[in-house]
Amino acid sequence: MFMNSYKIMFLLILMISSLITVSANTWIGAWIGLEINLLSFIPLMKDNKLNLMSSEASLKYFLIQAMASAILLFSVILFLLNYNLMMMENEIFKMMILSSLFLKSGTAPFHFWFPNVMQGLSWMSGLILMTWQKLAPMLLMSYVMIKEILMICIIMSAIIGSLGGFNQTSLKKLMAFSSINHISWMLTALYLSENLWMIYFLIYSFMNFSLIFMFNLFNLFYINQLFSLFFNNKLLKFLLFMNLLSLGGLPPFLGFLIKWMIIQSLVLMNQILLMTMLTSITLITLFFYIRLTYSAFMLNYKENTWKNKMECNFLYTYFSFFLSFMSITGMLLIWLLYFML
Repeated sequence: MFMNSYKIMFLLILMISSLITVSANTWIGAWIGLEINLLSFIPLMKDNKLNLMSSEASLKYFLIQAMASAILLFSVILFLLNYNLMMMENEIFKMMILSSLFLKSGTAPFHFWFPNVMQGLSWMSGLILMTWQKLAPMLLMSYVMIKEILMICIIMSAIIGSLGGFNQTSLKKLMAFSSINHISWMLTALYLSENLWMIYFLIYSFMNFSLIFMFNLFNLFYINQLFSLFFNNKLLKFLLFMNLLSLGGLPPFLGFLIKWMIIQSLVLMNQILLMTMLTSITLITLFFYIRLTYSAFMLNYKENTWKNKMECNFLYTYFSFFLSFMSITGMLLIWLLYFML
């Protein structure tokens, strides 16, 4: 992806447009930033290896995002007219703005496009879709937050993200439903504190990068490839599945740290019901991650008497070791730094 100069240009425009949206003083300015973001991401979705699938995914993404942008612009204009006429502030317009932002970020129940688009993308484009593309819409959500609607979307995202991952053979769809599940935690963090949301977003992006880097490095697309690929390298197999468990939030990995922070904040705010529901539903996600890990290590394992040289670059392999080490032991390192300082 980063070998083409025009893709580097569009990637820079993508980042700048998100920053325009985040720093905009008006809703129209934020809408302009989102439109530039959309138009710069479409060329990044194109992949010569997945020609037809990437074209279909980019078309689906464009249509959904264009519809969300139209709803956002329409609701913003109505909201501003309503405000200028000195009428009573109406929650309907805020609800429309919030719905369009939910559609843009792939939050349930507006998630229907997300797994299908992810299936047609390359791993690096999928990484951008799951991480950077959520930054601007989620920060805009904090301006028009309606507690009741937010709680409904949090619970629905958690349930759909957990149950949708069952019986998935495609790793891209598995990561898509995992992302929908993580959106529920991100929205909860956004409801509690923007600083907490930023910490969650950064750690989630890092865990996603460390996992997708390995998927991209070894050309992994389906679950059965995970079982058969690392017969000659048990360490890589171990690191890959520990990364998966870290993404699911199993203690004592880095993924548990951010969920622990949100659980503690929910308890302090006396949101016991929401905390219980989120924690219980996340156990479903952990169940099928552990089921995959158990199958890979115990039921589907053999070791050859000869050893083949790894086909991939050793530099990339060592880099994946480093990323996996940080993802697995990150919670312990942060805990040590906290007590040392």
